[in-house]
Amino acid sequence: MKIRVALLDDESLAIEELKSMLNAYGFIEVVATFTNPQEALDKIPDLEVNLVFLDIQMPGMSGFEWLEKLDNAPEIIFVTAYDQFALKAFEVSALDYILKPVNTDRLSEALERIKKRLKPDNDQAHKLSIDKRIFIKDGEQCYFVPLAEIFLLESVGNYVRVYYQDKKPLLHKSLNYMEEKLPDEFFFRANRQHMFNVTHITNINPYFNSTLQVELKNGIKVDISQRQSVRFKDKMGV
Repeated sequence: MKIRVALLDDESLAIEELKSMLNAYGFIEVVATFTNPQEALDKIPDLEVNLVFLDIQMPGMSGFEWLEKLDNAPEIIFVTAYDQFALKAFEVSALDYILKPVNTDRLSEALERIKKRLKPDNDQAHKLSIDKRIFIKDGEQCYFVPLAEIFLLESVGNYVRVYYQDKKPLLHKSLNYMEEKLPDEFFFRANRQHMFNVTHITNINPYFNSTLQVELKNGIKVDISQRQSVRFKDKMGV
């Protein structure tokens, strides 16, 4: 299986150089390139890409601002001439951070990471059933958490805050990973930061710009992005 890749950089030359380097890897397929962040924002959700190489400093919209607007983001590798954004990059769960000019060895290292991240194994190939429990070790505390009791998952950098009962331990997995593992009929991705259990909803309310807001049993309110609101309405028949 080839890894589907998109490139976003306001410099055409940088895109052509990176694309040429990526073409040397047989498991990589560059399916789209963009110099305009808004165009990429409009088109990437329909391209089913696994990975985006993303510049940071672009006119009109930074790479971080662009990422905030994208629902269900694929894996991200930042490619930039500036090293001062590295910490923030990993706070938003970037897979890697490469400095320009891109070095072949450094690129190969990053691509090995994406291969390992996307490689299916016996655990990742199947969804968990709702009657299962997951084990969470948060510091010195250990938790066996029934999936049915989880009402909210919140992205915290490369980790996930799991809300159930009156507890909220930190799980050392990404929200994208949990989205792949949790059963779709119960858990819904509201936006880049949140996923909730639909069985714990008490209210669904209209929100800004045709979006929705759900209220969960504990009173927590979660905003659903515009794109995901459309999917949620289809899913729930509202």
